[in-house]
Amino acid sequence: MSIKLNISQSKFKLIIYIVLTLVTLAVYWQVNQFDFVNIDDNIYVTENSHIQSGITLDGIRWALSSKYFHLWNPLVWLSFMLDYQLYGLNAGGYHLTNLILHILSSLLLFWLFCRMTGAIWKSAFVAALFALHPLHVESVAWVAERKDVLSAFFWMLTLCLYVYYTEKPVIKRYLLVLFGFVMALMSKPMVVTLPLIMILLDYWPLKRFESRKDNLLLWQLKEKLPFFILSAALFIITFYSPNEQDPSLQEFPLSSRLANAPVSFVTYLAKTFWPHDLAVYYSFSNQIPLGQVIGASLLIILISTAVIVTAKRLPYLFVGWFWYAITIAPVIGLIRIGHHSMADRYHYLPSIGIAVMLAWGTPSLIKSENIRRKILFPAAVVFLAIMSVLTWIQCGYWKDSITLFGHTLQVTKNNYIAHNHFASALFKKRSFEMAIYHYNEAIRINPVYAHAYYNRGIVYYTLGQKQLALEDFKEAIRIIPKNPNYAEAYNNLGVTYTDLGHYQLAIENYAEAIRLKPDYAEAWNNRAYAYFIKGDSISGCRDAQKACELGNCSTLQAAKGKGLCR
Repeated sequence: MSIKLNISQSKFKLIIYIVLTLVTLAVYWQVNQFDFVNIDDNIYVTENSHIQSGITLDGIRWALSSKYFHLWNPLVWLSFMLDYQLYGLNAGGYHLTNLILHILSSLLLFWLFCRMTGAIWKSAFVAALFALHPLHVESVAWVAERKDVLSAFFWMLTLCLYVYYTEKPVIKRYLLVLFGFVMALMSKPMVVTLPLIMILLDYWPLKRFESRKDNLLLWQLKEKLPFFILSAALFIITFYSPNEQDPSLQEFPLSSRLANAPVSFVTYLAKTFWPHDLAVYYSFSNQIPLGQVIGASLLIILISTAVIVTAKRLPYLFVGWFWYAITIAPVIGLIRIGHHSMADRYHYLPSIGIAVMLAWGTPSLIKSENIRRKILFPAAVVFLAIMSVLTWIQCGYWKDSITLFGHTLQVTKNNYIAHNHFASALFKKRSFEMAIYHYNEAIRINPVYAHAYYNRGIVYYTLGQKQLALEDFKEAIRIIPKNPNYAEAYNNLGVTYTDLGHYQLAIENYAEAIRLKPDYAEAWNNRAYAYFIKGDSISGCRDAQKACELGNCSTLQAAKGKGLCR
């Protein structure tokens, strides 16, 4: 991967920065025309009142103190607040912010390896593969994955600052590294492995171990301890008092997760070279063949042993492999964080390790420098060109929810999550019969998937089939009886009972919705309406006033118009 040009190194690097930026822009530019999708984007942006208040003192306080949606990532919330002030609910603006962060991370990655190794072409390959790999589309084209591109930006910045610090180890530079790491931690918990990556880079290419052989352990412990303490603190924050989970998560015992981990590990590796059948969601299987588990485990052991044995002679293989292994370990599935077996977005940072192995390892296989010059450069260009085309195609699937989940259903099997979200997109387009069909499929595949029952109940209610709606809302509540996220199910059950004339049952369900979610304005408002119908004006006025304080004044205004409330 070497080529001679009659220009200065600084100009050559500038050309690479420009080309990398322009190519990445060309491949991803279509995202500025894309919509939000109906998986997580509503929670992060479109239905999040905190985000839609813009940058305010209360908003900053909420972002810093909230574990909304299970994670503490205040910088993500603040970035969305800023986006809202700039773009409102124009999805294209949010997509462009993700793209800008992705490009900046790619440029920092090029600077990082170029600074550490002086190998311009190899560093350019690593950065280009990171920028243009199809598996990274999910991180860039999904608005809700702002945490990926934001944390990656601060990950790269922290490592760049770390290299700057190693060149002159003074306290000011050390504090800058620490600051960058804190910013990364405030973006996504996955970056807790960054201190270990610093140690790997100390081994190669920084080669700091060679000058510290006598007190290696003490030196590393002293230098990296603050980083490990911060990582441990974030781990505790992330997993302290976890919210009650969907019962379907309990279907995944430890034995199944242990089986899935090596298979997913190797699958990510395979998709690095052959990125086919990419989807936003991969179903978890409890029936992975034993031979597949053993084969994947043996492959991992074999490669790990090989890179350890050759570490002194080929340190870049050792560093690249363990960069991949260490960074992917927190999301390999041993700790359940969702219904999926793996996710494309988890490949985002780990892929850098494989790119390093390719960039430095491939030339070592060819002894002749002349042959390397003739073969490797065009081969790398062709490989990256193919990846760019595949990325452009994959990016197109993120245009909207129907396109995204329609594609997911084509490339996966028994995918109840995809059926559910595809049905929700169809419902929004008023394709009610097809929506019910896909909700039925989701329930057939996973009979304890509460979201599908709840969503199908909404379709039935819209169609006027209220008894069927009632049954679905009840089933959703039976599956997840006390989850604060299912206050809406109790509220909808109350609305259905109100329509059927069962006012006391409606009031009881509204009360449960309010208990689970005390600031649920719609439930307060609906219970006020039910009280008024029953003739209980005192309770009705009390609830209507509370609903108005929370932002829903419709029943209070109607009651005042009739002289029922002051």
